[in-house]
Amino acid sequence: MAQYFTACFLIDRALVWDWRLLVLAVSTAIIAAAGYIINDYYDIKIDLINKPERVVIGKSITRRYALFFHTALSLTGIALGLLLGLRVAAIHFISAFLLWWYSNNLKRQPFIGNFVVALLTGLSVWLVNVLYHENYALVSIYALFAFFITLVREIVKDMEDLKGDNTFGCRTLPIVWGVRKTKWVIYSLLMLFAVVVMYLNYEYTKLPEYYFLVFLFLPLAFFVGRLIVADTKKDFYWLSQWCKIIMLLGILSMIFI
Repeated sequence: MAQYFTACFLIDRALVWDWRLLVLAVSTAIIAAAGYIINDYYDIKIDLINKPERVVIGKSITRRYALFFHTALSLTGIALGLLLGLRVAAIHFISAFLLWWYSNNLKRQPFIGNFVVALLTGLSVWLVNVLYHENYALVSIYALFAFFITLVREIVKDMEDLKGDNTFGCRTLPIVWGVRKTKWVIYSLLMLFAVVVMYLNYEYTKLPEYYFLVFLFLPLAFFVGRLIVADTKKDFYWLSQWCKIIMLLGILSMIFI
């Protein structure tokens, strides 16, 4: 959805009929699906504590089949990327590798795992520029938006999953620094995000300020207000879901550009 809206509303609406955009969206979704599978594969024990009702691997599907589906989907996504050129295929290959590395190791380290997932999310939007061999400023701004909001959400999810992660020796930010200091990391990221977006808008795109106020700053202000008082798993789960809503608002805001 993000890739289609990016191409059609930020570049050219005629691109909705471009077969290459369809292949890009499908291959990106397939790579992401493979990433979810391998993440669940490595997190069975942790998920049995953090979210037992959502565990699939080991219950509905065996670990062996999970590995098979992960490999098959990753190879399929990369192969589809080859239809769009070597650059897209190379990015898909690197993305699939990073998703495996994240699930196997990086997600248990402070910040680096959060950063990798956020980077890949922003990259999924910026891939539209790669596909059409252009560097549209608006696409880059929305890629940054996807990066920062995902980075914040990933850190919030670590606070939500603190109990299970700590039980199995993970070294996420909330475990290493504590919840209070981790909140200040999020405040700093949001401040940096606001400054970067407004600077890029001033220099390149010149969108009206009310546009950012309605679709970005008011939802983020509400998020910060709830984050300040959050201290339970339920609170952090709510904040994680609110980040999803902010991301959806960001995608929908492309319509009005």
